[in-house]
Parts: sequence; C-alpha cells; structure tokens
Amino acid sequence: MDSFSDLYFFTLLMKQGTLAATAQELGVTPPSVSKRLAALEARLGVRLLHRTTRRISLTAEGETYLSEGARVLSELDALERTVAGAKALPRGLLKVSATLGFGRKHVAPAVSKFARACPEVEVQLHLSDRPVNLVEQGFDASIRIGDLPDARLTARKLASNSRVLCAAPAYLRRAGEPAKPRDLQQHRCIFIRESDETFGAWHLRSGSRQESVKVRGPLSSNDGDCALSWALDGHGILMRSEWDLAPYLRSGRLRPVLTDWKLPPADIYLVFPTKANLSAKTRAFVDFMVERFAPYRETGAQRSSW
Repeated sequence: MDSFSDLYFFTLLMKQGTLAATAQELGVTPPSVSKRLAALEARLGVRLLHRTTRRISLTAEGETYLSEGARVLSELDALERTVAGAKALPRGLLKVSATLGFGRKHVAPAVSKFARACPEVEVQLHLSDRPVNLVEQGFDASIRIGDLPDARLTARKLASNSRVLCAAPAYLRRAGEPAKPRDLQQHRCIFIRESDETFGAWHLRSGSRQESVKVRGPLSSNDGDCALSWALDGHGILMRSEWDLAPYLRSGRLRPVLTDWKLPPADIYLVFPTKANLSAKTRAFVDFMVERFAPYRETGAQRSSW
C-alpha cells in the first residue's frame, strides 16, 4: 500500500473508532484490518495505537500521524479539485457587479458573448455606482475602476484607463482655456459625485509637481451620462474617464484641456474572492474577460481603441 492509501486507512480507522466498524466500512474482515494496521506500524517503525479488546487510543506518534496526515490529505484533496476544476464544465449561477456607465457600455455586451460561450452559466449582472462587498454580498466577481481591492480579493487588470479634463469648444470659446491648474478655479466645472471621494477637489500632477484645486460649478450628478451631456451642451469643464470620452474627443465635440497634467489613474480591474479552489464558472468568466479586454490593457491605447 502507498503512503496516501495508508493515511486514508488510518484516518478512517480513527473515525470509525473500532477495528470491527472499520472492517465493515471497508467490506473486509476485522483480522484484515488488524493485519493492515500492523503492517503500517512496521513500515513506520512506531506504535500508532494502544489496543485492547474494547477500545483503541492514539499514542503520541499516532496523534502526530493523524493530525499531520489530515493536513496532507486536505491539501491533496484541494489540489485534485483544483486540477479537476480546470476541466469542469462552467455551470450554475454567476453573480457579477459593475459600475453603471461602464457596466452598460462594456460589461453587458461582454456578458452577452460570455453567455453564448458558456450556456450552462446563469449570469446576474448588478449595476450600481455604490461600492459592493463581494464577500459579504455573495458576488462571484466585480468590475471596479480605480482603487485596488482589499487583501481578501484577487485582482486582474482588464484595461488601462486615464481620467481627462475636457470641455465643449463652445464653452472654451466663451470662457477661455485654462493654462495651469489654478485657472480651474475661475471656470464652471461639472462634478460627478462618486463613492466617498472628496467632492470638488481635483488632484493633478506634472512630473514632480502636484496640485490640488478646489473647483466650483452649478451642475453635479451621481450619473456620469448626465454629467457628460452637460459638458457636451457647453456648461463647463468635466473630469471623466477616457473610456467614456473617447468618441467625443475623436470627433472634436469635446476638447481636452491641461494636457500636460495628469489626473489619478482609473484603471479597470476584475476582482474576485481569493480562494484556493476557484469555481469553473468564475474561472471561465475571468479568462473570458481578460482575453476580451486585452486590446485595452496597454497604457495610452484607449483613445484610438475604446
């Protein structure tokens, strides 16, 4: 018998509590169980059990063999389930969360294609700009923009993404174009209220220089589409992710300003709970999304490809 087989045998013996019960579970005779136990002890060169006619109890060496053996068997079981999971057919309910704007424009179309590729998976897509707790709320995966998740989560980068300051040409003709960050204080700015970010403070960096500017404006919303429509109507300067602005920057309906300055990055991540054994459905979704967004992963590629 090999070592793993012996570990299984000894674990079963201690679970059943007697040689007779173990023999019944294995479908053999009690003398066969006794003989196998003796062969195991002979191979190890130690006594594992104290045996009487009525009961068995562990020796110190038996306690070590049982406790450490249980750990080894658990790791082996986890390894086998991981390997088997790579071949398992993705199926079952998959709960995914994403932000409203990016979720509508990019995640929903991706889910549509994923559903065709994995017809046994039922996807529930939850869109909200309020942060979700994957572990507590039972989500299998989430698409997040900006800050990385906590240590209980694994993150895969889907796309590089920049934030851009921009305005409609008509607004810039009326109000002029800011030449430096402080000039923003003299402009009408459009705000998107998101999460718990400091409202009305924009942080810019150029090389080693950093500036935080408190800006003002008459219009704000928690919905990015509303804010974007106001910028297109010429109401002021908007800070928005490049994935949302790209077609308007290409067409000229919006013009970037302060292009020598950078805003905090807003890279897009797919996050999921860190687990030793990732389910086949979650693994399939992660692999699908990483492959689908591969063209957007390189920094600076967005304006021509989003």
